[in-house]
Amino acid sequence: MRASLWIGVAALAVSGAQAAGYDPHTAFAPLSLPGPINPVRSGSGQPGPSWWQNRADYQIRATIDTKAHALSGEEAIRYTNNSPDTLDVLWLQLDQNLYRPHSRGKDGAEPAMAKYMSAGSTDGYTIESVEVEQGGKRVAAQTVESDTRLQIRLPTPLAGKGGQVTVHVRYRFDIPGAFGGRMAWGPVKGGAIYDLAQWYPRMAVYDDVRGWDTLPYLAQEFYLEYGDFDYWVTVPANMIVAGSGALQNPQEVLTARQRARLAQAANSDATVKIVAPSEIGTAPAAGTKTWHYRMEDTRDVAFSASDAFAWDAARIILPNGKTSLAMSYYPAESAGPQAWDRSTQYVKDTVENMSKRWYPYAWPAAINIAGPASGMEYPGIVFDGITDKDKELFWITAHEIGHSWFPMMVGFDERRDAWMDEGFNTFIDTFESDDFNKGEFGPKRDSEFAPGGGNPVDEILPILADPAAPPILSRADTVIEKYRHPVTYFKSALGLVLLRNEILGPERFDPAFRRFIALWAFKHPKPSDFFRFMESEAGEDLSWWWRGWYLTNSTYDVAVTKIAPAANGGTLVTVENRDPMVMPVTLRVEYADSSHEDIHLPAETWIRQTASDIVIAPGKRVVRATLDPDHRLPDHDRSNNVLAAQ
Repeated sequence: MRASLWIGVAALAVSGAQAAGYDPHTAFAPLSLPGPINPVRSGSGQPGPSWWQNRADYQIRATIDTKAHALSGEEAIRYTNNSPDTLDVLWLQLDQNLYRPHSRGKDGAEPAMAKYMSAGSTDGYTIESVEVEQGGKRVAAQTVESDTRLQIRLPTPLAGKGGQVTVHVRYRFDIPGAFGGRMAWGPVKGGAIYDLAQWYPRMAVYDDVRGWDTLPYLAQEFYLEYGDFDYWVTVPANMIVAGSGALQNPQEVLTARQRARLAQAANSDATVKIVAPSEIGTAPAAGTKTWHYRMEDTRDVAFSASDAFAWDAARIILPNGKTSLAMSYYPAESAGPQAWDRSTQYVKDTVENMSKRWYPYAWPAAINIAGPASGMEYPGIVFDGITDKDKELFWITAHEIGHSWFPMMVGFDERRDAWMDEGFNTFIDTFESDDFNKGEFGPKRDSEFAPGGGNPVDEILPILADPAAPPILSRADTVIEKYRHPVTYFKSALGLVLLRNEILGPERFDPAFRRFIALWAFKHPKPSDFFRFMESEAGEDLSWWWRGWYLTNSTYDVAVTKIAPAANGGTLVTVENRDPMVMPVTLRVEYADSSHEDIHLPAETWIRQTASDIVIAPGKRVVRATLDPDHRLPDHDRSNNVLAAQ
């Protein structure tokens, strides 16, 4: 998700910094992680031998009324209860109810977001009927609506370990305008664009941690079950529908020329125009068309519909021998050689590189939409800005497409743990900035990573020093807008950078991170699963790191305090850890002959004491000692990192 409001890290106040002081007993104390160890979630951070996960398969038929700007739909949800529990109720998520005048999300909005949240309203979902089909019988269900949730009371309890029920829902809602944020409609040159997400009532997750997870929608993102989706969207005949998954009926909705161009794109590494900007507005306007899409093994689907779309595509080559399609849809005013003309290549490159580096992309298409809902991601499709161009278009495209990995394939709970969704994705998209076109847009230095454009370890210092800044492991809804990007995106991503580059090294981090993705693809890992897995797979007790960076908001300061003769004829260099957080660090010792030696000091250098003497072998005269000589750590006082011998 792109920020709607952004306050740069460098602009945050640094007064009232935390009391300094390092205590080895606190830093290295045993750490009890919040998540359980049991047969479902193992102590190694892997899915356990008794892993289970419920499933929701959807068939949805929807129609857009472009005069009323409204959507009506019918859905059938086949819900499979793989848990060991018998369920007497089901819960649906009604996210459109956020837009009601007095929803919890609106009334609970902080001042920084209240103006944005109050820019418009709708009546939310109108649920016309809910029926439950069990044992061959279909009956009206008793329901209770509560803000953005709907409880369905089952006529017959649903057995565990594979019991199934089908829920039938008829519904409608008015499509929000620009105030919709994550989904909206808006006018463009030559027509209108409808970015449709949260467009059908969705099953809540029933998991092993909380049972039904029914957090209300307060404008944080989503937590959803996986399944297969078939959906049909009926629109005026002159509109194009771009949807998650694969188009099932091209013969019915595309012209022969469009089908031929699409077939060409499926075998082309160069971008092929399916509908050129000059061809916008030439489709017959009479009647309607119904577009049928299918997507398998996904937690959600979204789509965009417009009578003003240009459309282009190119082949994506995946490392497992499969292919996918990179596609872009945009109005005429978005076209241009440094604007959306390049979008499909940005999508193609991002998917190919992330697939090679981390895990193969899972779906038949990756789509970028220029529309009114700017900077938002869904499985197989992302919504970006009509006016985006140059490096901003590349960065936002790479970031939103990167969400295909987190949380679309690895199903993090964005409602509670937004830092995993946004931070993990910000981490992987920094690599894409270096990879694309020999680093054309690298290194990444936008508002999500090094927002001031400088060294990330300096950019994070105001957050670490701010006593009001929340720890990363805070419930997402409690993080106010002032800290949302600095903590949820930036600090979380920088934590993975430091873990990879300074603590474990790429040779241990990368294989472990890849295996975590593979093991948890299309499942629901929790923070404790990630912490345990990285420790087990990389072979390191990292309790001091999880505590210092994730569970608390701590500062870091190391110092060289003395250079003195050693009893063995060599030299003693005394190093101190002065602040609550501890990290490995490089000590560079410079000699009188202009040579130097780098000594890697592990975090355990300070496991028993605040200061440690490092013995330098005799034979050379030490003239200077420097901690973190390459400026890779978030040390808030670098003035004490260097000491010259007397």
